Order: sequence, then C-alpha cells, then structure tokens
Amino acid sequence: MGKGLEGKKIALAASRKTDEMATIIEKQGGETIVRPLQGTVFLAEKEVEPELRQFVEEKADWVIFTTGIGTESLLKVAEVIGIYDEYVKVIQQAQVATRGYKTVAALKKINVTPVAVDEDGTTAGLINALKDIDFSGKRVMVQLHGVTIPTLITFLEKKGATVIQLLPYQHTPPETETLEQLYNEVINQQVDAVCFTTAIQARSFFQYAKEYGNLTKSLNTFEQNVVAVAVGKVTAEALHEEGVKRIISPDKERMGAMIIELSKYYQNQMNEEN
Repeated sequence: MGKGLEGKKIALAASRKTDEMATIIEKQGGETIVRPLQGTVFLAEKEVEPELRQFVEEKADWVIFTTGIGTESLLKVAEVIGIYDEYVKVIQQAQVATRGYKTVAALKKINVTPVAVDEDGTTAGLINALKDIDFSGKRVMVQLHGVTIPTLITFLEKKGATVIQLLPYQHTPPETETLEQLYNEVINQQVDAVCFTTAIQARSFFQYAKEYGNLTKSLNTFEQNVVAVAVGKVTAEALHEEGVKRIISPDKERMGAMIIELSKYYQNQMNEEN
C-alpha cells in the first residue's frame, strides 16, 4: 500500500490512543496534530441519585437504555443507595427498548429482555425500532451517557411521551481554547482531515461552531475542503445529525482501521485524478 496521507495534515479530536494513531498516520506519510475535544465523562452518582429515586417512586411505562456501561452504572447506584430491588422491579414491569449489544447483555443479568432493539447500534436504528409504537400519554425513562440525544428525545416527545432523562455519566466540556484552535484550523483549511472517535467530540465541535463561529461555513468546509472521519457508526451518526454530508468511516470500528480508510480515500482520489 502506498502512502495515501503523503503531505496531509490530520487533526485527532481524541484524547486516548493518540500516539498509536499518530504512528499509523506517519507511516502513511501524514502529519498529526492532536486537538482533544473529549472533555471528561464522569460517574455522577450524587447528581443522579434524586432523579433515580424519583423514577423508582413514580415508575414509567417505557424504559430505554442507550449504553451498556450506563445501564450497569444505574444498577450500581441503585444498590449503593439501597433501592436496587425496587429499581429492578420497575424496569421488569416496564416495556424496555435498547441501543447496542452491550446494553442487551447488561439487562440479561437482571432477566430483562427488551421488546425493541436497534438493528445496527445507532440511535436511528433504535428510533426505527420504535416508530410504530404509540407513546401518547406514556412516561418514558431514557438512560443517556455523557450528553443528551436530541433526535431520540424529540422523536419521543413528538409521539406524545413524557420523557425522563437519567445521566449516570455526565460530561465536562473540552477546553474552549482547543475548540477555538481546531475550529480556526478547519475554517482556514490548515488541516486536511479531522478524525472523531466519539459522538461527544463531534457534538462539542459543532456546538462551538453554533455559539461562537459560523456553522454554515464550517459545514461547507467539511463538504468541500476538509474531510470528516468517524471511527464508527455512532460517531458518524452524530456528525450526520450535525449536518456533515461527507463522512469517511471504516467497516471495522477501530481507530487504526479509521486511519487506513482515510488513506484509501485519498489514494482513490489520486487515482481518479491521474
């Protein structure tokens, strides 16, 4: 394989495994800059406790779990504060929907089988699984991870649901200086591609563009000059929801595979030009 990233400057929005990705980029002939947009995701036990107690007391018709680690964390918090049995009973008495195979596995441990499951690990897949269900007048608890999922919440509310959101993990945003730096590098085309490894990174970048920059200009730049790269389906979905049309993403959801996929993209471009 040739060096598809020859002369290309690649920005990494990740905060983990950046050295490994930089090594692969360099082997492909590229240059790496690291602009971590992850911020910090932390277990917010104290913050979620009152909401969890309220959920157990008031119950719900539907419960939707979106991540395996979030599902397990709520169970642990319920155990710590002494309402584990009551919490599990409320889940078992509700209709349950899930996103992701890890979430299904976490619920299996408490003998809960979801009645609605996404087909591809994405929010769009979950919404598709729920599209024919009447949520009018129903109370729906949604477990989130780090940040909200606007498309899912809007979908449920439009179908008449009262939505309760539980975030066992919450998100401290990244440094504003880093966001500003990467935003300017994108707008001024000082980078050729930006690699996003989580949905949170994508949300953070475009939230900054909306609040402090020019969203339309940043989307046009990604469409014409700078390539947006996603490590997998959930990250690609977040970019798509923010308005990005051209997204490079590997079939195998791995960081190394993401870099190789980008290299192939540029190689194909060169072959077409020649």
